[in-house]
Amino acid sequence: MIASVRGTVASIALDHAVIEVGGVGLAVRTTPGTLATLRRGEPAYLSTTLVVREDSLTLFGFADDAAKDLFVLVQSVSGVGPKIALALLAVFSPDDLRRALGSGDTAALTKAPGIGKRGAERLVLELRDKVGAIGSVEGVGAQSGAAGGILWRDKLTDALVGLGFTAKQAGDAVDSVAAETDDPAVLSGDVGVLLRRSLALLGRNR
Repeated sequence: MIASVRGTVASIALDHAVIEVGGVGLAVRTTPGTLATLRRGEPAYLSTTLVVREDSLTLFGFADDAAKDLFVLVQSVSGVGPKIALALLAVFSPDDLRRALGSGDTAALTKAPGIGKRGAERLVLELRDKVGAIGSVEGVGAQSGAAGGILWRDKLTDALVGLGFTAKQAGDAVDSVAAETDDPAVLSGDVGVLLRRSLALLGRNR
C-alpha cells in the first residue's frame, strides 16, 4: 500500500493533483480544500491510501493522517464507497466529522453530497462508538490562507462545480460568503472554511 507521497506538484485539476515522485507522476484524488493548499511546481506531502477495484487502482490523498483514517473508516459502512467518503471530507474537517458522527448529528451529515437521511443514520449507528479512536487534528482549511482575493473565489467556485453544483449555484454561494468582508476566513482566503460555509448555504437552499 502507498501510505504517503512526497514530491513536486506537477499539475492540479478539479478533483486531483499529479505529484511527481522520483520521475513518476502519481495522480492523487483529494478534496477541494486540500487542493487549495497545493501550488504547481512546489513540494507537497500527502497522506495516502490506495483503493483497489477490479478495473482500477485509485490513489486518494489527504493533508494529514486523521483525514485519511476517517476516509478509510467511513467506507467500512455498507453502501459507502470512496466517492461518498471523499464528499464527507470535502464538507467537514476531520474534527467536525468526528463530532457529527459522535453526537449523532444526522442533519449535518446530510449536507454532504450523496448522503441522505438513511445514509446518515447508518453512518452514526455504525461509527458512533469508533470515531473516538481516530486522532484529532486541525482541519485542512486552516492551511489555505495563502489563497487570497480573486484566486480563492475561483478555487471555491471550481470546487463547488466539481462537487456537482451548477455554475450559477456555485457563483451565488461564493457571492454570499464573500459578502462578509470583515470575516477572518474571507480576509485570509481560507478555502476550506469557505467551502464548508458554501455547502451549508447550498444545502439550505435546496
